[in-house]
Amino acid sequence: MIVRSRRARTCAVALGSVLFLTTACSFGPPDPDVAGEPPNLPKPSAAATASASADEQQEVAVTVLAKRLEVPWGMAFLPDGSALVTERDTARILQVGPETDGDTLKVTEVQRLSEVTAGGDGGLLGIAVSPKYATDKTVFVYYSTTKDNRVAKLTLKGKPQPILTGIPHATDVNGGQLAFGPDGFLYVTTGDATNGVQAQDPKSLGGKILRITADGKPAPGNPAQGNPAKASPVWSSGHRDVQGLAWDSGKRLYASESDQSRTSELNVIVKGKNYGWAAVEGAGTDAKYTNPLVSWPNAESNCSGVAVMERIIATACRDGQQLWMLNVTGNGTLIGQPQALLKGEFGRLRALAAAPDGSLWVATSNQEEGATPDPEDDRILRLVLSGGGAGRS
Repeated sequence: MIVRSRRARTCAVALGSVLFLTTACSFGPPDPDVAGEPPNLPKPSAAATASASADEQQEVAVTVLAKRLEVPWGMAFLPDGSALVTERDTARILQVGPETDGDTLKVTEVQRLSEVTAGGDGGLLGIAVSPKYATDKTVFVYYSTTKDNRVAKLTLKGKPQPILTGIPHATDVNGGQLAFGPDGFLYVTTGDATNGVQAQDPKSLGGKILRITADGKPAPGNPAQGNPAKASPVWSSGHRDVQGLAWDSGKRLYASESDQSRTSELNVIVKGKNYGWAAVEGAGTDAKYTNPLVSWPNAESNCSGVAVMERIIATACRDGQQLWMLNVTGNGTLIGQPQALLKGEFGRLRALAAAPDGSLWVATSNQEEGATPDPEDDRILRLVLSGGGAGRS
């Protein structure tokens, strides 16, 4: 394994208080989570210890788990601790781990989906593993075709079976994240594929977060839409381009919001709420729209993946080329200011997930237009913060 110790100087005070760092800090894999055993990861070759100036500096151990991928987009973990990773432009589903292959984890091509049409920011996007995977062996994918975006289910190496079609498609702003919530239903993020028209149209699937069953039907308890009101897959509306979802232990849903005109956001998603695009960006004064938890200028953000570690909310940023880390209270209230981690160290960051072993996995996105790839890009990185682990969601 390639292990690097990086100093994230802007991240120390808030993260130190949340993670309860002491002067005797070390790195290493946290205890296994009940969700699955960790991959067979060798221990880092050297321990990093917080210096006496720990109130000014915070260290993170960075292990390169995989390299030379092509725009990894979605990431979801199997019960054995390995990850399924999608490549947006090649339409490949890869399995990363649990075995090693030299100094990285073994990367295996599971299959390539011929149904996918890549282009712009469309292609093979989100992936989610069924909560019942041990018995049904089912995964779910979000992908673009020539006429729409859609969600399909499949057993690995099998043919995708579409369960939700007709999601608006455009060159850019296609959404694409999938995640099962603590309620057992599948959440789907869509882009508005326009300049905000579809995000405010209750009849359109564009610019929404959807909540559906494993068969693609509106989930019970969704807000009713239309006149007369009827069942709808729409959970929340007024979104530009959500590419990250994660829940905390209190079952609060956090979502990234990117590709707006000036700002990007991290929102707390509530059933039936309207998040304002394109009438408002960032915080506004109109009570019919829900303000973000935090917003940033696009140059510092345009974030995609979201992960939760205890009371830290992390989001991986493409344009900002960093992780934003937010410290929140038990009821989801922001404490202090967001702190930056890995700023400019690895280029554009996109996919982000809390692994079963409590670490963070983050993928670079440098093999795409507008980026400057390293010879090893794209990479999947494993992050462990000083204090014995990245936290546990």
